[in-house]
Amino acid sequence: MAQVPQTFFDALAVRTWCGLALTALGRAREEIDAINVYPVADGDTGTNLYLTVESATTAVEAVFAGYEFGSGAGGASVGKPSLADASRAMAHGALIGARGNSGTILAQLLRGMAQVLSAQGEAPHTDGDGLRLALRQAADSARLAVAHPVEGTVLSVAAAAADAAGGAEGDCGTVARAAYRGACAALAATPGQLAVLERAGVVDAGGRGLVAVLAALVETFTGELPGLSGAMSASAGSPARVRPTGAESVADAQDCADAADGEGGPAFEVIYLLEAEDAAVARLRQRLDALGDSLVVVGGDGLWNVHVHVDDAGAAVEAGVEAGRPYRIRITHFGADDAHTRGGERPPRERVQRAVVAVVPGEGLAGLYTEAGATTVLARPGEPPASGELVEAVRRAHAREVVLLPNDADLRHTAAAAAEQARTEGIRVALIPTRSAVQGIAALAVHEPDRRFDEDVVSMTSAAGATRYAEVVVAERQSWTMAGICQAGDVLGLVDGDVAVIGSDVTATAESVLNRMLSAGGELVTLVLGDEAPEGVAEHLEARVRETHLAVDTVVYRGGRQGALLLIGVE
Repeated sequence: MAQVPQTFFDALAVRTWCGLALTALGRAREEIDAINVYPVADGDTGTNLYLTVESATTAVEAVFAGYEFGSGAGGASVGKPSLADASRAMAHGALIGARGNSGTILAQLLRGMAQVLSAQGEAPHTDGDGLRLALRQAADSARLAVAHPVEGTVLSVAAAAADAAGGAEGDCGTVARAAYRGACAALAATPGQLAVLERAGVVDAGGRGLVAVLAALVETFTGELPGLSGAMSASAGSPARVRPTGAESVADAQDCADAADGEGGPAFEVIYLLEAEDAAVARLRQRLDALGDSLVVVGGDGLWNVHVHVDDAGAAVEAGVEAGRPYRIRITHFGADDAHTRGGERPPRERVQRAVVAVVPGEGLAGLYTEAGATTVLARPGEPPASGELVEAVRRAHAREVVLLPNDADLRHTAAAAAEQARTEGIRVALIPTRSAVQGIAALAVHEPDRRFDEDVVSMTSAAGATRYAEVVVAERQSWTMAGICQAGDVLGLVDGDVAVIGSDVTATAESVLNRMLSAGGELVTLVLGDEAPEGVAEHLEARVRETHLAVDTVVYRGGRQGALLLIGVE
């Protein structure tokens, strides 16, 4: 079915574009990964771009959801987001979710566009003229974010798209088509600009990803998806050349990269978010530039995403600490198990037979699950993991069979998408629809990797399903619930996902919730304390269980920053 075109660049157009771009990158991900040669032949550019756009899309959807489920009288809609709301959300989501070199640059491209689309002026930038300005600002700001811009990369493709758009007259659809055609031509020319691409017989992977994103922009405003036949030409006017997939192609690609660089590159990729002032970031750029290469620093207004390849990962992180507050730090070693290492140093690590991958809401639970042998994905409050992160965790588990525990009802579809993707890669995945981390704990407790896979999954599913779950949280705003109307600041006790108790005291509310749960029986109570849970609440609940239910045992864990004040499980 053809996409219904958008007439102007409004909030709905931003939403549509993000969704279409995510779909386009999902289709092209493996293809882009396969031609990833520069700056490191690690075969992840398509995946990184997908994860970056997925984060942007999630942020935009959250803005729309905030309006759709607003507190209008009688449940009526309270309006819709503005173009500024949606474009800022897109840019922020891309910034906090950016992965890899190309993903970080794409985040800055989207931020540059948002700076124009959200500008406060006499006339909103919703027409073709506004789109031209946005594409120009995107290309210019991305180039400034890279310490040492290299031609033949996504920067060249972005600049060509902006140049072509600048010469187009007409509506958004006309400008988008011009930008797309300019990008395709620039992509075809990348092998002639970068020797490593010419040797490998491929176009730039990051530029190929940007072409897919711009194709989605064309579809947003015209309803038609442009063909990509010319976009993959290795050089202008020549047939498309894509290097073969497989171990030999990875080694060949790295040989090409090494020949271009003279020596192997730095050992680590370091990425982190950073809260810092502009002056401190300027000093950070200088220090990181001296430590390594592929330096990209994007963002602004106090929040930055830092990406660099270095030999001393600790020094790169320390530089961030001196500049401000780094967090969500990711350090990837270009080691013997990936394409950055020359072949023959040691054989690939053998896959284990079975592993458990679990989403956990706090650092404390992450430690508990890890000690039990699970591979964990940390879900911070307000930042649910994307499907790509779950797929990455499944790959990291390096197992033939994987049991996936989402531990959140809202992650059901995300986890299902991740499981389906992993299955296409030859991994046998069973998704157990756990709705809370306490159900995951129960499932993990009966996990036996030596059993037949089906038997293990059935046992874990049964244990999770036999565990009733609850949480105690603080209401953020006035709302109607199954237990009545709550006010901002009220303490809510949710049992099996529904509000069952509204109170003013955390300990009293928790006790009331626990009494309700134990009235239906139980043998074991699990309490998981959040960082903000009041002192003594666990001891009080343990004492009440001993007094009123002599045959029931209680275990207590500390979950860390898990969002909820308290998680309760009864099995």
